[in-house]
Amino acid sequence: MKFEEAHAAFIRCHLDHRAGERKGRLERGHGHGEKLFCQNIWWELKGNFDGLHPEYEVTDWRGKSYFADFAYKIPGWKVTLLWEIKGFNSHVKEMDRNKFCGECRRELYLEALGFRVISIAYDDVESNPGLIVALMRMLLSQYETSQTTVKRAVFEENEVIRLAASLARPTRPKDVEDHFEINHRTAVRLLRSLCDKGWMVPVARGAGERIVQYELTRGGLESMWKK
Repeated sequence: MKFEEAHAAFIRCHLDHRAGERKGRLERGHGHGEKLFCQNIWWELKGNFDGLHPEYEVTDWRGKSYFADFAYKIPGWKVTLLWEIKGFNSHVKEMDRNKFCGECRRELYLEALGFRVISIAYDDVESNPGLIVALMRMLLSQYETSQTTVKRAVFEENEVIRLAASLARPTRPKDVEDHFEINHRTAVRLLRSLCDKGWMVPVARGAGERIVQYELTRGGLESMWKK
């Protein structure tokens, strides 16, 4: 099934199961940016719309309805991710202090309820979707890795990439040893494997130019998740 056909069926299904303001909000709110997210990001990521809910209604701390652009209920987890597609004009340029404070409070409240709120810039959805798909794969892999068959080597490399991305400095073999509780030889093997694939580069130090650290390449994250 092609995207246009699948997307039309996706929206039609949700419209058929809604009434009142929930239905009206979907008819009015699912515009160009939301459809672009479906096409450039979610369709590339999943190839279907299973578990994705457009214009998802949540009650905020004031008892008022708030509609997230999308919600994704992760199978097997009591976690719902809320996606917000944010345009510069509507969410930054035209926002005053009160609106900004209100948005921060709402996101904090939703986090307190157990939702995870993820904001994505419209400009990235339109012009840099590959990076967003890569980062979303990283996010979803925290929940979905255990539900899919993954080769052990691939899983290990993915986790080293995640660790390296979380550090505010180059990665040392000892970082990998301590994080995964493995020996030095195994840690170095994983790091060298990532270097061979172009996702990391070794960093030499000292007079003997000994390799003691490894850095992610610029395209490392995106290349990793395009496999």
